[in-house]
Amino acid sequence: MSADPDEELVRRVGAGDPAAVQSLVARKLPRILALAARMLGDAAEAEDVAQEAFVRIWRHASSWRRGNARFDTWVHRVTLNLCYDRLRRRREWVTDDVPDVADPAALPDSHPREDAQRVERAMQGIAPRQREAIILVYYQEMSNIEAAATLQISVDALESLLSRGRRSLQVILARDGADG
Repeated sequence: MSADPDEELVRRVGAGDPAAVQSLVARKLPRILALAARMLGDAAEAEDVAQEAFVRIWRHASSWRRGNARFDTWVHRVTLNLCYDRLRRRREWVTDDVPDVADPAALPDSHPREDAQRVERAMQGIAPRQREAIILVYYQEMSNIEAAATLQISVDALESLLSRGRRSLQVILARDGADG
C-alpha cells in the first residue's frame, strides 16, 4: 500500500499541534460537508455531522495507525456512519403534526438549478447503499477501489450498487418528469 498522504498531518494532530488541526480541517471539511449534505439532504445537519466527525478525528488521531485503509477512507466511513445514525433517528421520530408538503409543480420562472435539485431529491429516494456508492464515486470523486474500501465491499459489489443506483435514479427522474 502506498504511503498515506495524511499520515504525518494526523500524527501532528494527535500530538496536539494547532496548525495541523487547522490544516486538517481545511483539507477535509469541504468533502465531509458535501458527503453529509448529500446523504442527509440538510445543510444544517451536515454541519453537525462534520463537527462530530472532527471531534472523533481529534479524539482518535493519537491512536490512529495506517492499516488496511487510508485515513481519508476512515474519515468517509465515520461520516457515513454518523449520517446513518441521524437517518435512523429520523425514522424513529414520531409526531402528531402533519408535515407541510411543497407543491411539486414547477414554477413558471424555473431555472436550470432546479435540475440539480431534482437529482438531489431523487437521490433521497434510492436505496441507502446505492446512494452511498453514487455519492462516493460521482460526488466525492473517489476511485471505485477507494469507494469499495470505504463501504467495506468488493469492487464488483460497488459496481453493482452503482449500476442499480443509476437505474433507480433514471426511473425516479423519468417519473418526476412525467408528473411535471
